[in-house]
Amino acid sequence: MNKTTSKGPLDGIRILDLSTMIAAPYGATLLGDFGADVIKIEIPNKGDTLRGMGPFKEEEPLRWPTLARNKKSLTLDLHHEEGQEILKKLVAKSDVVIENFRPGTLESWNVGYEDLKKVNDDLIMIRVTGYGQTGPYSHKAGFGTPATAFSGFTYLHGYTDRPPISPSFSLVDYITGVYVAFAVSTALYHRDAGEDGKGQFVDIGLYETVFRMMEFLVTDYDQNGIIKERSPGLSGHSSPAGTFQTKDGHWVVLVTSSDRTFERLAEAMDRQDMLADDRFYKNAVRLENFDLTNGIVADWVKTKNRDELQNHLDNFGVPVSPINSIEDIFEDAHFKARENIVEMQHPRLGKIKMPGIIPKFSETPGSIRSIGPDLGANNEEILKGLAGLSDEDIQSLHERSII
Repeated sequence: MNKTTSKGPLDGIRILDLSTMIAAPYGATLLGDFGADVIKIEIPNKGDTLRGMGPFKEEEPLRWPTLARNKKSLTLDLHHEEGQEILKKLVAKSDVVIENFRPGTLESWNVGYEDLKKVNDDLIMIRVTGYGQTGPYSHKAGFGTPATAFSGFTYLHGYTDRPPISPSFSLVDYITGVYVAFAVSTALYHRDAGEDGKGQFVDIGLYETVFRMMEFLVTDYDQNGIIKERSPGLSGHSSPAGTFQTKDGHWVVLVTSSDRTFERLAEAMDRQDMLADDRFYKNAVRLENFDLTNGIVADWVKTKNRDELQNHLDNFGVPVSPINSIEDIFEDAHFKARENIVEMQHPRLGKIKMPGIIPKFSETPGSIRSIGPDLGANNEEILKGLAGLSDEDIQSLHERSII
């Protein structure tokens, strides 16, 4: 995919991204993918701390081109009154501010929600923190991995005879980013679609986003008093389910989330006898005999090579997938057909690959118009075009490290 100027459904919406690292910035990036004009405001001479996160190649941060794509970079020090005033000029011409400072930080710089609302009454502000703007823990530092543990998610993962394990990447940050994009879209619709619509601020705690996805945990404890313990795979929901090894040594995931799916699996294994067996005939009893059921499936899977197994179960409509490495993904025809990996040009690295655009809109598709910008790459464009500053003003601000 080459650089394109296609307009997306959010064309005409301007977002000021004051946030750093992953969660809130990822939300802004998703909105930028669909046409929003996103201005990323960074600390002069330092930039977003994400620029310092690995992996690297030739000292180039490899996450930055994707996580900051479709954004413009403006350096601005909000500790200074002049920086605050410039921000307010930009706010007056923008729709959304996204931030993830600790509660009270922006207020201490005179650019909190109430301050900015005075210059733009229609402003939408998304506030992302570890624990939310209220509550006894609101003042605590918030990062994705601790927030994941706090949410109850980490407690569920691992083996019972070993310590709980955290996700191998910043899962809760990316989930939160999706909520950020959802919140912006919802708030914009409320503001613009109705006669009495107005701006507002939205409060998101990192831990809340993954906690919201675990309704099974809440209801089972509330109604049954069950404290679900950690397990290495799916448990307590459906049987059979889990990770199985094929004859040629590959790993696959197979799950039967309904009795009808298990019926198809039994037919595929030529084990229709299990459908009349009191231990297997419905999901509730299979869960009581989980290890036995999984063992039968595991023994059968070991009789087939991966591709043979995949084709056979596909024919019967049984959900199974190979456990892909990133090398597998790069070579997979489906990923290619769906443009899940696209190629862009980097000023120093040449051609680089990154995840493509999702979801796919039929009439107003998203686009990648630019990769993550160099620090301050758009200073002059933004300060002259939006803030109305002169060349002399910009030079003075630069000399004093305010930009």
